[in-house]
Amino acid sequence: MNFMNTKWLGLALLCWLPVVAAAETAPEILAKVIAARGGLAKIHAVRSQRVSGQITFGEVTGPFVVELERPLKMHMQFTIQNMTMVRVYDGKSTGWANNPFAGKMNADPMSEEELKNITEESDFDGPLVDYQEKGNHVELVGKERVKDHDAWRIQLTTKNGDVRFYLFDADSFLLLKWEGKRKSDGQEIPVESYFSDYREVGGLKFYFAIDSGSSPNDITQKIRIEKIELNPQFNEAEFSKPPTPQPPPAPTSRNAPGPLAALPDAQG
Repeated sequence: MNFMNTKWLGLALLCWLPVVAAAETAPEILAKVIAARGGLAKIHAVRSQRVSGQITFGEVTGPFVVELERPLKMHMQFTIQNMTMVRVYDGKSTGWANNPFAGKMNADPMSEEELKNITEESDFDGPLVDYQEKGNHVELVGKERVKDHDAWRIQLTTKNGDVRFYLFDADSFLLLKWEGKRKSDGQEIPVESYFSDYREVGGLKFYFAIDSGSSPNDITQKIRIEKIELNPQFNEAEFSKPPTPQPPPAPTSRNAPGPLAALPDAQG
């Protein structure tokens, strides 16, 4: 009897071991994600970055530009209907933002709530690169379909306790989808972003198209990147308080766009 128990236990272990060996873990998947982008060395070699293109809210479109520099400096702005929204962070402790679509023309210091996640917003590596050093935690949820692709779902919990999900193509390991929440008028609303049109810049893969909304059938924001510049030189004044803009003419549309989500936020 003992022999039979040992025998069947051995057979069970033989059947189980290949499954365990073949199982993926979140760190293993993220290692493949980083390799698919071009490798950690090339990611770390980027000291500054400028991303420019067009952003669409509903039926209105305008240009945007995001400038980032290590460590955590950011200058972001977009213009819709002759009104320009600006968000700036000095990489240390102070940020400024305006919202001309709500009548706030001057760039005032950011609130504590706005500064809460600003280091993640201004980190163009994204929260998944060196996630442990940043105090973040990752977990593999499983595999599912995203449109016509099999995808790994990774849960990220930031050091601030925020939770969001990243879905990576199971074959290419490029980011397909991001799920999280954004605050609007004091309320948290679900947001989904879809990434496509990958191109190589400086030996690294970048998405050039982002579609965002509350669901696949409710896409309210589209970003089309036209140019990504790696290691440009910036004037340090770009990361200090912006000057007061001239009053623009009144908008012709009732649609008032919300803040431009930081493009690097979803980068793996």
